[in-house]
Amino acid sequence: MTHLSRVGVPMPQRSLHSRAGSTSLRSVSVTVGTPNQRPHGRINEFLDVISLPFGKPLSWLWRRGFRFLFLLDAVVLFSAMVVINFVRFGTDWPTYPLSHYSIGFSIATAIHVLINYFSGLYEREADVGSRPWLPRVSLAMAIGVGMDGLAALVADRYLMPRLNLALLLVIGSVTLTLTRNVSRVMARQRRGPARLALIGPLHDCTRIRHIINADESSLIVVAESETTEDLHNAGSSSDVTDILILDLDTMSETPFQHLTDFSQSGISVHQRISSTETLLGLRAVREISGIPFTRLHTQALSSHQARLKRILELVIIMSTSPLWLTLLGATALYVRVFAGTGVIYRQARVGYLERHFEILKFRTMVKDAEAQSGPQLSLGNDPRVFPALRWLRTSRLDELPQIWNVLRGDMSIIGPRPERPELVAEIEQRVPGYERRHDVKPGITGLAQVQGRYDSDPGHKLGYDLQYLANWSLVLDVQILLRTVWVVLTRRV
Repeated sequence: MTHLSRVGVPMPQRSLHSRAGSTSLRSVSVTVGTPNQRPHGRINEFLDVISLPFGKPLSWLWRRGFRFLFLLDAVVLFSAMVVINFVRFGTDWPTYPLSHYSIGFSIATAIHVLINYFSGLYEREADVGSRPWLPRVSLAMAIGVGMDGLAALVADRYLMPRLNLALLLVIGSVTLTLTRNVSRVMARQRRGPARLALIGPLHDCTRIRHIINADESSLIVVAESETTEDLHNAGSSSDVTDILILDLDTMSETPFQHLTDFSQSGISVHQRISSTETLLGLRAVREISGIPFTRLHTQALSSHQARLKRILELVIIMSTSPLWLTLLGATALYVRVFAGTGVIYRQARVGYLERHFEILKFRTMVKDAEAQSGPQLSLGNDPRVFPALRWLRTSRLDELPQIWNVLRGDMSIIGPRPERPELVAEIEQRVPGYERRHDVKPGITGLAQVQGRYDSDPGHKLGYDLQYLANWSLVLDVQILLRTVWVVLTRRV
């Protein structure tokens, strides 16, 4: 028996104070063999030996999103297309030469791998509470088959016989689900059992630990506490892989910074679901030892979502370039007439991950507008604005030069509006969680801009920004973009 002390570090001398009294992180005695005795030890040694010569290039590729599942999916899908043809036609394939089929199968394979990527099928899973693969794989395969058919219409050549598409949908869904389940088992064997910290009332911790120990051989409870304070203080010394928060009161008392730091350290955080959350309509539920949990996502967008968002926005900018170039020219001339020289206004703003950048806007205020009063939030009827240019602000046309910021990568079309460093520092002190809006690139427009008002309170805007982060999808971005057009046309303030 190995006694784990404070998830792998010495027990703290001080105690934590919570609603239940004074307590500190309670270690839990578990049976853990030496590395050579663990069932995954030999697998790790074998994988380490064969990957040693390729360690640096593999690490470089992995950091940039490469996964071996890319190659495995490509081989499986291409082979499935070949096998389907052999089953249907034997060795005498109809109409076209073999090269035609090879090109068609290769294009279809590339389409499906891309769809799988942007469907999130290559993202790393949490160690516990994994969702079933089949529904997600089937949806991605259905989209891919639809894209295969669309490609045939556009290119005026079928990538494969039409009946093969239906067979590929079924066979591809089954085989890709199988490969992912095998990959999941191998990954768990390589990483070893998930090591859990239970956070909540200690009597709940004890009860949940007994349930997990009786039900799950792949999970080990290594620590229990009423708060996340000591676990957070352990920092990188902690060997916890997952945290289970057991009630809403504990969740409400947990500083958001703790959750963010856990996520950045690779520790997944899960909130237990009670009847209250269920009645509120929560649907993203995962099962751990028969107990419903939901995984907390402190990072706004996964890598595949961020890339998909970027691609969509570049396509929109390029396809609408005649319109916005005309608007830019006409608006610049108008500002030059009524505001004089200095048409473009540059200002420091806080962007993605709180990095500063220089935003571009058409100047609508008098020069040196903040010389006396200093930085301040804009008002709905700001006296510093030229009367003839006020409509540019209400129609949001003064934001048009930020298309350059989007092309540079400083901003997105859709996202939380960036604020000035001086104002951000002040707002963060009085609006808890305000820093969370910096988890995505700021936008020219956003949910707060189409739902709220120009001079809405920062706390109210934050509610819309967090809703956007939690519910992002391409459909939501398109909805916000269309509603922004309506706001511009109606000049709503």
